[in-house]
Amino acid sequence: MISSSLARALLASVALSASVLLAGCDTDQVSLATNAKANQPVPPKLVAAMAEKDMDLQSPILVRLFKQEAELEVWKQTRNGQFALLKTYPICRWSGDLGPKVREGDRQAPEGFYSINPSQMNPQSAYYLSFNTGYPNAFDKALGRTGSQLMVHGDCSSRGCYAMTDEQIAEIYSLGRESFFGGQKAFQLQAYPFKMTPVNMAKHRTNPNMAFWKMIKEGYDHFEVTRQEPKVDFCEKKYVFDAAKTPDAKRDPVFDASAKCPAYVIPEDIASAVREKEERDQAEYNKLVSKGTPVARMNTGIDGGMNKIFASKIPEGSTGLSEGAEGSTLQMLAMSKAPGTIPGTVNPPKPNFEPTAAQEPVVAVAATTRVAAATPAAAAPAAAAPAEKSSGGGFFSGIARKMGMGTADTTATTSPPQATASAAPATTSTTPATATSRLKAAVTRFVPGHDKDKPVAAAKPAEPAKPAETKVAATRPALKPSVSNASADAGSSGQMSGAAPVVSSNSFDSRFGAVK
Repeated sequence: MISSSLARALLASVALSASVLLAGCDTDQVSLATNAKANQPVPPKLVAAMAEKDMDLQSPILVRLFKQEAELEVWKQTRNGQFALLKTYPICRWSGDLGPKVREGDRQAPEGFYSINPSQMNPQSAYYLSFNTGYPNAFDKALGRTGSQLMVHGDCSSRGCYAMTDEQIAEIYSLGRESFFGGQKAFQLQAYPFKMTPVNMAKHRTNPNMAFWKMIKEGYDHFEVTRQEPKVDFCEKKYVFDAAKTPDAKRDPVFDASAKCPAYVIPEDIASAVREKEERDQAEYNKLVSKGTPVARMNTGIDGGMNKIFASKIPEGSTGLSEGAEGSTLQMLAMSKAPGTIPGTVNPPKPNFEPTAAQEPVVAVAATTRVAAATPAAAAPAAAAPAEKSSGGGFFSGIARKMGMGTADTTATTSPPQATASAAPATTSTTPATATSRLKAAVTRFVPGHDKDKPVAAAKPAEPAKPAETKVAATRPALKPSVSNASADAGSSGQMSGAAPVVSSNSFDSRFGAVK
């Protein structure tokens, strides 16, 4: 009788201990760093940059994302309490269009303000490492918007996410992990269609999403003038930033995204600074519109974008809906070092081949530059790109390839098209070529599927087995060299402490060397 009671007590104790451990998995440090990938240290070069900028390793962070610029910014709190920009990462791939996510399956990467807590960090991601954006937030839910598992992750492949290279996400993940270890409860993620400048607002002034963009620009302005993380609330199906209780109130206002806004005030020092910035921006916006600043064209048929540095390394590379820095072309960037490796299954955004008559000159020049930079017409026969999975089987074979790496980010995969390159020289014509005909001729040579009458060189895989084996090794996950250290000269090892060297066949320079 006694032994039976003792056994039951022991079993109850074990069950209680297990339940406590499981309950803590979403919030404690165990959930952040359960394997070697998630435990990679912050690169020494980045630690040195923090010291130069008066930042502590474990001080809070804030992340901003911009689709049009294809950039992810990591801001970090300095010892004076304000945030300063630590590093800007080029985004390898994002999907959808400029504008917020509305429903499950629309391929849209979300826009808005989101909060990332430790439970959203995924050390077992099928896409190397990841964190969940937290979409939908209370505002999204109030509008009936749907969607799930929208991530920032590695693997450079997206159908609703923001995809980085594995090396980049390893570095970003380590920064988030250290901020949590330092006591930050959650870091803020701000996702925008573009940098909210008067020029960009003028270019997109006819976009149907402009009302939403003006609303989130208020939060953008709050951060710009204060360099503090804006407090975010929701009421009457809108965002409210830095709300505080009224002078006569005895408690803080209670907000409900679907209900009427409670009485609140915005601190005068913040309100006046934001008001002054908005007035300056509006004056500049009015000037740009009066001067006839061209309206950005609606890019139908293009799925998302990627940063120029990545597009320059890929056959038929295109930035899609993203834009690069002024004065830099894909050809100029082709010789620069890429920030990390990219899988052979990436599908770059495709250019729009049907510009309207009014927009033809501008669009044709931009598109021609992108295509021609990827593979010059006078170059020797180009090497075939790595063999791609068909659109019908890419998704499921990707799932099979990644099994064993933990929970998959289900919205992050994509089915790439066949990637082959034709070495046929350009045909001559006695008729003077128009901008559109030059574009279509270039596309016919370099974009798969636009020259079906000519034989296509057989694609040759660039050792696909090695990257796949690296991905599924659950017991000893391969580590990626840090982005910071990888930017050193090629003669140095440039990898993190404890990191395995990258297989040469999986590098940008060897995989896509034919396009330089």
